[in-house]
Amino acid sequence: MALLVVGTYMAAASMGGAGGRAVGLAKGAVPAAYQELVQKWGMLCPALSPALLAAQLYQESGWRPDARSSAQAQGIAQFIPGTWAAHGLDGDGDGDRDVWDPEDAIPSAASYDCKLASYVKDAPGDRTDNMLAAYNAGSYAVIKYAGVPPYRETKNYVATIRKMEQSFASTKGRVDPSKQAAGAIYYAQKKLGTPYLWGGNGTAADGGRFDCSGLTLAAYESVGVKLPRVANDQWNTGPHPKRDELLPGDLVFFGTDLGDPRSIDHVGIYVGGGHMIDAPYTGAKIRFDPIDSPNYFGATRPTGDG
Repeated sequence: MALLVVGTYMAAASMGGAGGRAVGLAKGAVPAAYQELVQKWGMLCPALSPALLAAQLYQESGWRPDARSSAQAQGIAQFIPGTWAAHGLDGDGDGDRDVWDPEDAIPSAASYDCKLASYVKDAPGDRTDNMLAAYNAGSYAVIKYAGVPPYRETKNYVATIRKMEQSFASTKGRVDPSKQAAGAIYYAQKKLGTPYLWGGNGTAADGGRFDCSGLTLAAYESVGVKLPRVANDQWNTGPHPKRDELLPGDLVFFGTDLGDPRSIDHVGIYVGGGHMIDAPYTGAKIRFDPIDSPNYFGATRPTGDG
């Protein structure tokens, strides 16, 4: 959530469009409606990148432009009213500054990030970590503690976004496989033939049954990798190998809108040969299924730290 930080207002234009880390976005990682905005504004300053901005927006709102919080944070970037009044931009040039409009809020989030980076530029440590910490806790706290302040919420905020950053970044070359992949597959293989249960996590109360994301969560949990509970959140747990780069253990995803990761509604564990182990739907059992279908969305290679 963006906190109000008192400081000199810098217009986005004064920062130019160059100087940011030229990191492209992974295909399908960002909803198509926001892809161009995130790519452009994510290169606003050296402490920012498109992948980092994407991870931050996802963490703040899950790409929901109508998101609200109990702390009165609003919109896709979760600005509180005072911060928006001071730092909101008319990103689309239509004559107003609308916190609910992603075409205003996304440029404003990038501009605000870069302002914060300039405020804490003399603090020791990683400049991007310090920028994110300032976004969460305020620049004064970063300056006071000479880096990321020792607040649990802030430390978790920074760590989560930096881990998620790699999920949104395009990768060059082969992505290293997870060391735990074989163990996750072994777990899933032992569950073949188990009936599907919507919401099932494989517990005794569930009769040992799973739904699709419950199976993948349990399989990776068995080898020490923590995943979120639902499929469209599991998408953001690692880099995204291309179809011809798939390795056993990769998570494979399916959705109703191939331009929007929020539409992901199914996940399985790739086992090679164009097949996965998955828990398909009510009335079916955990089984091998082909992955090549019109609604194949993409894949994720879960990182060892989840």
